[in-house]
Amino acid sequence: MVPLNETPSPLDHLALRGAGQAAAIEDRAGVVTYAELDRMTGALAAALRERAAPGARIASWLAKSRLACVLPLACARAGLVHVPINPLLKRAQVAHILADSGAVLLIGGEARLGTLAADDVPGACVAVAETDAAGWLIGEGLAPSSADPAALVAILYTSGSTGRPKGVMLSHANLWLGAISVAHYLRLADDDVLLAALPLSFDYGQNQLLSAWAAGARVVPLDYLLPADVVKACARHGVTQLAGVPPLWVQLAEANWPAEVAARIRRLTNTGGRLAVPLGRRLRALFPDAELFSMYGLTEAFRSTFLDPALYDAHPESIGSAIPFAEVMVVRPDGSLAADGEAGELVHAGPLVAQGYWRDAERSAARFRPAPAASTHGGVAVWSGDTVVRDADGLIRFVGRDDEMLKSAGNRISPTEIEETAVASGEAMEAVAFGVPDARLGQAIRLVVAGPGDDAALAAYLKRELPGFMQPQAIRRADSLPRNPNGKLDRRAIAEAFA
Repeated sequence: MVPLNETPSPLDHLALRGAGQAAAIEDRAGVVTYAELDRMTGALAAALRERAAPGARIASWLAKSRLACVLPLACARAGLVHVPINPLLKRAQVAHILADSGAVLLIGGEARLGTLAADDVPGACVAVAETDAAGWLIGEGLAPSSADPAALVAILYTSGSTGRPKGVMLSHANLWLGAISVAHYLRLADDDVLLAALPLSFDYGQNQLLSAWAAGARVVPLDYLLPADVVKACARHGVTQLAGVPPLWVQLAEANWPAEVAARIRRLTNTGGRLAVPLGRRLRALFPDAELFSMYGLTEAFRSTFLDPALYDAHPESIGSAIPFAEVMVVRPDGSLAADGEAGELVHAGPLVAQGYWRDAERSAARFRPAPAASTHGGVAVWSGDTVVRDADGLIRFVGRDDEMLKSAGNRISPTEIEETAVASGEAMEAVAFGVPDARLGQAIRLVVAGPGDDAALAAYLKRELPGFMQPQAIRRADSLPRNPNGKLDRRAIAEAFA
């Protein structure tokens, strides 16, 4: 068990937490021990510092290679800021992230880099192929740092309810304490083997690595195509923990699990959307020896709540109570605390709260505001915009999301980004994207467009310009779209008319 009373160390010290010859990473190429992880971290940190000044942003657009796994620690050790980019994103989103973050280095697979146009990479940014950067894991390196825990160490880009993705700024302490918190409440042990199937650009995807290393456990990074790939990886590596989002659980619940493989799974952890009760019960039956952890979070505060697995059968719709290091409140519109059974906004305070949005003071001020007067921690809090209810036992139930974000296949999606791309195609004058309930995806995306154009050409353009999880499952065309009294598109009326 990882003690919670120890002084937070810089993030890059995680490479030293496991026994030296114990496995920290295991993949098809073999095992990376904790001693080797520390050496790789130092070597990569030294190579990055030769190419970037302290505080510079280092972007990565990678599959789950060893290089991708070591980068978060290496950037921390070198005093740099890591900007991981979702491998599923296309060139337009990548170009925006590079320009917005001011990255001076982009490390990516050759095929991905080959999709970028010359003007997608800012002049101050150097693109380096992964095959070249892999050599940076070898050689003499930097020793663990004594970085300020409050120093910026990562920017994770997440879609906003309007406009392009926004960068959430995270400190050494944010990531370090998130790792310690998760390792603690999941009760991770040094003999655990965690399958890292979620993208490393997600907050929990990155935490798969960090929490495992905080406990001295082993990580198996996996890029999978089919659910059977996950089952095979669990069998091959003796996996004891699976982390997923609801669409992945739907697939895994339908997969063929050998009894001996399922029996080794100690815990299942869900994030990225509510786990439907029938699906949760199916997983409980499929993995009878595993604890099922239902969790709620947002990138701006990493994680807010988890439900004790012992309470799942009695409270399958609950998102639980606060995780270690988090203060979670249910707040009325006037800022006072809501009573038990009364709906209110979930507000998160404490050291897991991020530092705001990168170079976006306006949106930071809207989301990161002073904590309610009743807060014991005080300081800046994240006002989630999500409506929840707390019961008399202190358990919280999610009611709904107040903004217009879509949640599909575990991804937070900006409808504005889909709409702008549709109009940019030249095949529509106006566009509105919205979600409809879907048992597999959480929400399926619908797109309504107005004006002249060809639907097949529009669909082909969207397929080229947007990642798969942002593709509409249906496109409808109208002569005109409803508007509200202010002349703006009436999204609710459009969704009701075309769902």
